[in-house]
Amino acid sequence: MENGAGREDGGGRGPGDRPRRTTIYSLIVGIAFVALIAVAGINLISTKNKGVLGAHNEGDLPLAQFAVPDARTGASGDANIAQDDCDAARIPCPSGNTRTPACRVTVPGAIRVCDLFDKPLVLSFWFTRGGDCEDQEDVFQRAYERYSPKVNFLAIDVRDSDSEVRKLITERHWTHPIGLDRDGALSNLYRVGGCPTFVYAYPGGILQHTSIGQLDDQRFFSNVEELIAATRQRDATLR
Repeated sequence: MENGAGREDGGGRGPGDRPRRTTIYSLIVGIAFVALIAVAGINLISTKNKGVLGAHNEGDLPLAQFAVPDARTGASGDANIAQDDCDAARIPCPSGNTRTPACRVTVPGAIRVCDLFDKPLVLSFWFTRGGDCEDQEDVFQRAYERYSPKVNFLAIDVRDSDSEVRKLITERHWTHPIGLDRDGALSNLYRVGGCPTFVYAYPGGILQHTSIGQLDDQRFFSNVEELIAATRQRDATLR
């Protein structure tokens, strides 16, 4: 298998890639997509790895830590992306270091990504505005039902309203964990430029690879199984 390769497995949709719309609408949303890419790029000016996540070979890097409100609990607030070591992560610390690092927050209704590092982890970044990722979350749900005993799953909705996300959870019978990135800070940190963006990580939160674009069940399941197999091989090598 390809370890650490950023992959484009399908036709990824940016916020402006919805067909059969008027030219004006497509132009407006297309500009929004370019703006999203630009914001992601700006966020990376002081970091070593620039560009959209998944566009380059970038495996074996630690995932940035974060905590997000659980979409099901109605928890308030934006994502916390403060790192344990702000200097190393190139994320400015607040004056006086008064903000609690993401993986140390104890806010009720918060999902901390570090709590999911005990197993292989798959993240899904998705949104509804200008994209069409709901069907991909259905695929993510089916993978969650099949592999959750061996793999942790977390979906991150970017900038949709809380009520819209909860409506989709009910209508589409999603049971996988879903966090809210209300202001887009987390998606900028992870350099998300298309919907869906899937992130696959080894236990401990070490990036294996990413995929951008729509996947059918067979391809997505195959990616998850590759992650499981690569984790076993990695564990055997590290012993």
